[in-house]
Amino acid sequence: MKKTFAGLSALVLAGAVASTTFAQDDRAIKAAVDARQAHMKLYAFNIGLLGGMAKGDIDYDAKTASAAAGNLAALAKVDQSRYWPEGSSTLELGSDETEALPDIWDEGSDIGAKAMDLVEATTAMEAAAGDGLDALRGAIGPVGSSCGDCHKAYRQSDE
Repeated sequence: MKKTFAGLSALVLAGAVASTTFAQDDRAIKAAVDARQAHMKLYAFNIGLLGGMAKGDIDYDAKTASAAAGNLAALAKVDQSRYWPEGSSTLELGSDETEALPDIWDEGSDIGAKAMDLVEATTAMEAAAGDGLDALRGAIGPVGSSCGDCHKAYRQSDE
């Protein structure tokens, strides 16, 4: 009887530990998705300001443009590797919590190269943004292209 109870207790404990591990994994994935979405919102906020200036919708201000471009460059250089755990794509979560496609994690994915392209484009934007509206306009195209290249390859379409 004691062995049966001990065995049953061990199974219950193992199940509880496994459930806790799965719950922790789910929480970790949710936290990673939340972090990367927040990071993307910061990109969008700063790009929106710079894009508004480039289009003439917002008055150009060298100090503001430099700050926004500096933010973009800093954001691009942040280690985002923990934002992208396996199991955190749209298809794997089975919901619309994220727009990430599982191709990001495929063997041969060029996500790292695309991230470096963004670092280069935002670094150039940071150098140019405070040098006048024409300089900002010249530097924003590569930033937009870099974002778009990654979204085309690794983000679920809105269609």
